[in-house]
Amino acid sequence: MKKILFIALPVMALFAGCKKESEFLDIPPIQVLPSDVTFSDPALVLAVAGDLYNRQLDFSGLDNGWSSFTDFSESFPSENGSYFYVNRTGWDYSQWGVNWSDAYHYIRDLNLFIQRDSASKELTADDKKRFLAEGRFLRANFYFEMAKRMGGVPLILTPLDYDFKGDPSYLQSARAKESDIYDFVISEAEAIKNDLPADVNEKSRATKGAALAMEARAALYAGSIAKYGANTPAVSLPGGEVGIPSSKAADYYQKALKAAQSLINGEAGAYKLYQVLPNLADNFTAIFLDKSSVNQESIFIEDFKVNGGKTHAFTTNDQPYSFSDEGGDAGRLNPSLNFVEAFEKLDNTYAPLPTVDGAGNPIYYDTLQKIFAGRDARLEGTVIIPGSKFKGNTVDIWAGYVLADGSIFTSDNATNQKPLPGTTTPIQVVGNDGPIGGLELRTQSGFYIRKWLDPQVGSGRRGRGSDVAFIRYRFAEVLLNAAEAAFELGDMNTAALYMNQVRARAGLTIPLTTGEITFDRIVHERRVELAFEGHQLYDMKRWRLATAVWDGTPTSKADLLSNIGSATKKSTQPWGLWPYKYYNPGSPNNGKWLYKEVLPSPVTGVNRFQLGNYYSFIGDDVRSANPKIVRQPNQ
Repeated sequence: MKKILFIALPVMALFAGCKKESEFLDIPPIQVLPSDVTFSDPALVLAVAGDLYNRQLDFSGLDNGWSSFTDFSESFPSENGSYFYVNRTGWDYSQWGVNWSDAYHYIRDLNLFIQRDSASKELTADDKKRFLAEGRFLRANFYFEMAKRMGGVPLILTPLDYDFKGDPSYLQSARAKESDIYDFVISEAEAIKNDLPADVNEKSRATKGAALAMEARAALYAGSIAKYGANTPAVSLPGGEVGIPSSKAADYYQKALKAAQSLINGEAGAYKLYQVLPNLADNFTAIFLDKSSVNQESIFIEDFKVNGGKTHAFTTNDQPYSFSDEGGDAGRLNPSLNFVEAFEKLDNTYAPLPTVDGAGNPIYYDTLQKIFAGRDARLEGTVIIPGSKFKGNTVDIWAGYVLADGSIFTSDNATNQKPLPGTTTPIQVVGNDGPIGGLELRTQSGFYIRKWLDPQVGSGRRGRGSDVAFIRYRFAEVLLNAAEAAFELGDMNTAALYMNQVRARAGLTIPLTTGEITFDRIVHERRVELAFEGHQLYDMKRWRLATAVWDGTPTSKADLLSNIGSATKKSTQPWGLWPYKYYNPGSPNNGKWLYKEVLPSPVTGVNRFQLGNYYSFIGDDVRSANPKIVRQPNQ
């Protein structure tokens, strides 16, 4: 019997830069074809590949819900149904896992794709080689994503078929060692990299650049798990399914540095940092919006197209409330003050945002934005701060008035106007965009997200959505991966070279010296550069810092304002910074702005990361069906 293949073609419209786009778009939307027919036509194979690309796994993504970005005290979830993120205590062991059945169904489809491409007699040698390399890239990248969550998993590289004789035990495989999965990802990248195009303009299909970026990241993860896993010896299994021997760390770091430098040195094409716009904050934001050939920083993306049948609701969910296209969907993702205060001053020092003077008196500012002046440009490139603009208009963020006696005069909604004391005319006494305690869809932290937010007209409407692409690999991360690997190998000159390139793009023009390259700097730089891109959890896990940073005790105001820049700084609750207008007609400060640090009222829980959270739970159903699957440690 011939194998039948289901092909979903519309996703291929998302392959930017595809040379034969017009050809496959002319094919009817859905076909059901024998596999030998499919693998005789490159356009049909490309359609199958499109479905496989579309099923890649991301921890955070623009199409898998805004809530995937709002945890770990980096942000606050301003939606009534999502306040559980900040009023629970700790995470259960099933957090951040994968659906085992779906995952291995996908791996089977990838194995079938590789097998049928290899067996094809009709495709040209060049087509077969590229499709084979793409299938292997997707399979390796998916195993990497599984290892990040689960540690070692069964490494299945051929399609498995059940014989329906009642005994499925021959299909059962044990978990591979965690190191085996990383070794597989690294070796696959090396094997396929030269069979993929070295084309910086190809973003949504695998390229040599994508393979090298994957290799560098995977090797760096393995190296740090090997090195820092020694700090948590209980997070291991005797068979190596979890945990990597520390003796392997140096070799992994060398592989990470070599792969990253191959990409940095142009072996995969002329990738470079995005440096197009004169305003450095706008320039940083544009990295995530510009899908033209000018953007040679993005390496591998999940693309979306309004006219291609695939959009997402990230802007709909997270735009400032007063900019909502439909008057309701907005404001859910609020970056925290914990995160905002991580951004350095331009002299390379860390300091909290100054709200009071040395005597504890409020500092009054002429403008809302002045308190943020002289900071790393990535702050305003990532976060909408009070007084900044979106879609050409000023965001209306302020929490009310502070009166002469220090009391607060505000309202439960900007539409509910009141006369100020001593006056009779009602006026607006709180911002349209919040913060208003407990009022959902308005900022509760005093900030909105800017990264990934689409300024295009209509992008925030439910019926249209946004086609901003999600960048899975980009050049700045490769530089930081190289810097970290070099640091771990003791090569401080190389580490400083690459880190300073990333920092200079953000306006930090005083280079760090080799003596200033520390582990704390490595951790900090990734946090501010790669925020809301799906790295924070896995960085904290691979460095074994998660149990220190999310220790299950409340974050006090003193905790919030101290130890900025420390890799082990506690951050268990998301704080906010609320601006107020001063009302005291007899004072020279009348009409000026002051700020207060505020713990939003829904924040009643604390983030508590346990040893058992370092690897996600493998379901009892999975282990019951396959007794060879050993249980995770500490669960």
